[in-house]
Amino acid sequence: MSLQNLVGTSLDAVPPSRTTIGRLLTAARQRLVDAKSAEVSAETRFGAAYSAIRLVADAGLNAQGFRALTSRPGHHQTAIQSLTKTFGIPAGTVIVLDEIRKQRNLIEYTGDTVPESMVIDCTAEAEQLLAVAVEWLRANKPDLL
Repeated sequence: MSLQNLVGTSLDAVPPSRTTIGRLLTAARQRLVDAKSAEVSAETRFGAAYSAIRLVADAGLNAQGFRALTSRPGHHQTAIQSLTKTFGIPAGTVIVLDEIRKQRNLIEYTGDTVPESMVIDCTAEAEQLLAVAVEWLRANKPDLL
């Protein structure tokens, strides 16, 4: 299924925006700084690392001319699962990122604690995704950086 097929159900068509992508990537970088702060709880750091993943996924959608409909349930899932089509992220990696999304949801709605290992893993995934996204943008849409 193409991203265009999701317009109206889970995506909106928007013009790609260098400004929007810049803001999203800057916010992702800041969330990664926050995720590494020893001053806050593991739960907060995990949430920050997860937010970095989602922000990069949103940048990928924007680079392709879309945005997730935040008024619809599942907009985080849509953004993350679109990474194969936006930044060419391998399906196996998207599965890992989607599992992080599911863990984040569980933690948010149950108040479960987050082990340090989960923070480390999520932060590493977010850093890798950001690096791949920036490289993809440089190679494919440098005008958006």
